[in-house]
Amino acid sequence: MKILGIDSSGLVASAAVVEDDNLLAEYTVNYKKTHSQTLLPMIDEIVRMTELDLNTLDGIAVAAGPGSFTGLRIGSATAKGLGLALGKPLVEIPTLEGLAYNLYGTEKLVCPMMDARRNQVYTGIYEFRGEELTALMDQTPLSVAELAERLNETGREVILLGDGVPVYREILEKALRVPYAFAPAHMNKQRAGAVASLGLRYLACGKAVTAEEHRPEYLRMSQAERERAERAGSC
Repeated sequence: MKILGIDSSGLVASAAVVEDDNLLAEYTVNYKKTHSQTLLPMIDEIVRMTELDLNTLDGIAVAAGPGSFTGLRIGSATAKGLGLALGKPLVEIPTLEGLAYNLYGTEKLVCPMMDARRNQVYTGIYEFRGEELTALMDQTPLSVAELAERLNETGREVILLGDGVPVYREILEKALRVPYAFAPAHMNKQRAGAVASLGLRYLACGKAVTAEEHRPEYLRMSQAERERAERAGSC
């Protein structure tokens, strides 16, 4: 099977094509440009360099949230548009699972964390059981202090990754009482290759939706929605 992976849920924009056990192409940019400027040109370049006929895809895997509201909308709109045009199913990959999958095969716990502002992160706690990624704590918004405490309760060594790490590294170093490490640069941000690889597994198990059905998962209200609710509550 062949699948296109898309991730624009955070600071990084990434696109990749995976066919069975082969990563055919991956294009990742972590620079001062908006995802609306980078994502489609990256996909177009992958198509051109690999001489890919998009009609040969079996599906499109997309990081479905949580993450940046704007980034998620761009990724979802791109995936939906391609899915509708090509008549292909979409595979919704929880963003934190896609991040954790970067560290496939480790015996340590994996804790991806994305900065959610206000001393909170989007996070989860995962482990690999054989070839399967298992959630010990499903993705959720959590304070950094509470996350550190939950990791301490496991009593197990953990690898941390994601754009929340540099933001809250000092807090984590003071609060963690279990052995820990930080993932290296080539593994510590979103990669569409991981999204596509996990997407192949999900697609083989029938975990897919139509382009019309797909909706990103934000996990919490946007700032505009929170402000609107606060104004309504003060009336």
